Amino acid sequence: MGNKTFAIIKPDAVKNEFTGKIYDRIQKAGFNILAAKLLKMTTEQADGFYNIHKDKPFFNELIDFMTSGPCMVLALEKENAVLAWRETIGATNPEDALENTIRKDFATSDRREALGNAQKPSHCHRQRGRDLRLESSNPLCSELRRSCLDT
Repeated sequence: MGNKTFAIIKPDAVKNEFTGKIYDRIQKAGFNILAAKLLKMTTEQADGFYNIHKDKPFFNELIDFMTSGPCMVLALEKENAVLAWRETIGATNPEDALENTIRKDFATSDRREALGNAQKPSHCHRQRGRDLRLESSNPLCSELRRSCLDT
């Protein structure tokens, strides 16, 4: 249980050509990359995917950022994957991240943090109450399930 997680290498890291270096870090941390897909989120996909943040002041900036260029979407596997992934990537703000974490080394700010992660072991993209596991009603989640997790 809890052996798979979802991750996104965000547009800033893809643009800065960090994808290969991040892949290397993922593998050195003991994760298996089950699947990966390069995609450019539509506004509809980003809106649905980040809906948990809809009421936060940074929501529109987040949607603009996530639709600004391609992302690499990943399905990862490792024992206690969600917690291990969070430790591997570090704090959202790279200034607060521990040394040798991915965000410390590749993020440019707390709004351009290079990577995304599942919030809890039972979730892939929301924090509130339900076990969503990439619910099919969200267009991006449907695409990710089809591309990454149903492999």
